[in-house]
Amino acid sequence: MKPGGTIDIAGKTVSRLGLGTLRLAGPGGWGGPDDRAQAVGLLREAVHQHGITHIDTADSYGPHTVEDLLKEALHPYPDEVLIATKVGLVRPAPDVWTPFGHPAYLRASVEGSLRRLGVERLELCYLHRIDWEVPVEDQIGTLEALREEGKVGHIGLSKITAEDFHRWHGEIGLAAVQNVLNIHDRHDPVQELCRDHGVPYVPYRPLAAGSATHEGDVYTPLSWLLGLGPHIAPIPGTGNPSHLANIVRAVMLGGWE
Repeated sequence: MKPGGTIDIAGKTVSRLGLGTLRLAGPGGWGGPDDRAQAVGLLREAVHQHGITHIDTADSYGPHTVEDLLKEALHPYPDEVLIATKVGLVRPAPDVWTPFGHPAYLRASVEGSLRRLGVERLELCYLHRIDWEVPVEDQIGTLEALREEGKVGHIGLSKITAEDFHRWHGEIGLAAVQNVLNIHDRHDPVQELCRDHGVPYVPYRPLAAGSATHEGDVYTPLSWLLGLGPHIAPIPGTGNPSHLANIVRAVMLGGWE
């Protein structure tokens, strides 16, 4: 059984409940975890104990430290596990996230993620943010070229508008979209477009960084998300094994399996 049931993303059938890994970096998304052994153990528990097979990360988490953790914890990756990563942000300081979409940088970022994750192809690579200082065609075109070279399997976009979706889905065939959606931020027209076009919609911050929970209740916000349709694949993040177990238990008890 997979928590939340299953969904097809980037050519794999994975658990609808995924795991976001930002919280495995240090405060402000900077550096590594205080307890590296616990972080490695949490990743292994997520996959091997809880059945979570959709793991979301980014080269900017740390930066770079979380991709290293994933390799240490899970490599060689089980066939059923999807490791999705993102490129296109630079990190000059903690809590600072700056879009940078220069083609040479995106290409170097993909090469770096390949090395850190220990793979020959990124099965799902998102453009983390569109950089409006660089022609969007050049940013998407770089990922398309990397896909043609076999270094990227599928392309996703993050934090996009309905206009962005209409422009790019038909042209490149979006494998997934990652936007904010939770019970506080309930309205995103891209979610409905994904539903109508059969594109997996991956809500990040599904628990609104904890503000969507009340007295530890993760059932209500996650059930609301999962109830929107089978195209929804939330990626709550945590660095705490007990919190992860609580998230999985809430999803399973809610009948989302």
